[in-house]
Amino acid sequence: MTRPSRIVIDIKALEHNFLRIKELAPNSKVMAIVKADAYGHGIVRVAKTLNNADAFGVACLEEAEQLRQSSIKTPIVLLEGPYKPDDLPLIIKFKLDMVIHNEYQIQLLEKTKIEGSINAWLKIDTGMHRLGFPIEKADAILNRLLLCKNINSRPILMTHLATANEKKNNLTQQQLEAFKKISKIIDGEKTVANSAALINFPEAHFDWVRPGLMLYGVSPLTDSFGHNHGLRSVMTLESEIISIQYLSKNEPVGYGATWRCPEDMPVGIIAAGYGDGFPRHAKSGTPILVNNVRCPLIGRASMDMLTIDLRNQPNAKIGDRVVLWGDSLPIEEVALHADTIPYELLCGVHKRLKFVERN
Repeated sequence: MTRPSRIVIDIKALEHNFLRIKELAPNSKVMAIVKADAYGHGIVRVAKTLNNADAFGVACLEEAEQLRQSSIKTPIVLLEGPYKPDDLPLIIKFKLDMVIHNEYQIQLLEKTKIEGSINAWLKIDTGMHRLGFPIEKADAILNRLLLCKNINSRPILMTHLATANEKKNNLTQQQLEAFKKISKIIDGEKTVANSAALINFPEAHFDWVRPGLMLYGVSPLTDSFGHNHGLRSVMTLESEIISIQYLSKNEPVGYGATWRCPEDMPVGIIAAGYGDGFPRHAKSGTPILVNNVRCPLIGRASMDMLTIDLRNQPNAKIGDRVVLWGDSLPIEEVALHADTIPYELLCGVHKRLKFVERN
């Protein structure tokens, strides 16, 4: 028998979420962000499902190559652009667009001889201060790109928002005002909105939106769940009970004996742990579903096993299905109990898990 822990990917939920994004931004093209193995969901699986996307966003050439080798023809945008001169021939080979965000990359394009030309996206720093050219240099940089023989079209102007998940944070409005100001000077297509801005700031939709977390049914906002925005969870991490212990009052459970039974009680052992991607720092009390009933995590998560309080499910038995997050237990809630964010949980699922698609 194979180990029962597995990842279930709901293809219909992924399609639903893409359509929901189109409803929210009906006049914008969609760059579906599939970096980091599509946030743990499988980059090729997601790209083949979202064949109506206008482009895919990836972080590196390796991700782009994986898509092209899987016969994905949709435009692919290299979000961090080239790192070295040797990257440019591969960008041509795989027919990639690329983001230009620093002087070094401009010089690469100006000095390197390549056979072919590239579509560019010009990134402007409006206040996040991570990647991008200062606003005051945007016009001059654009003119250099327009004169560069290795660029074959007018670059698309873009920026990234630092606090779009916080609707009342003034920084977002400052960034949008700065971008709108430069937009009056520079013609062409523009893109600002990530998942959070797609929900919180319709004025940021412009010509393109760039959803990532939303695609996978997870809320990008700090005070809501995906279902609050009409989204459906795509990934479910599930397993089974593999043993049940009947312990007495005051007996310890797990490494470090950090949790003790408050009374005589049944304790379930689940075949899943941080070796599968469940957060090591999830606190006792983190909800886990046993036959759709919430049962709290107790004690420390182990590499391959978790222990749960079965007093809410006294009739549970070995082999019963357990959901650690997903279709009926929001991953946002699990992340809160582990002092982390849903992105980290999604990206951290281990490849030893069996992945099953559900239509």
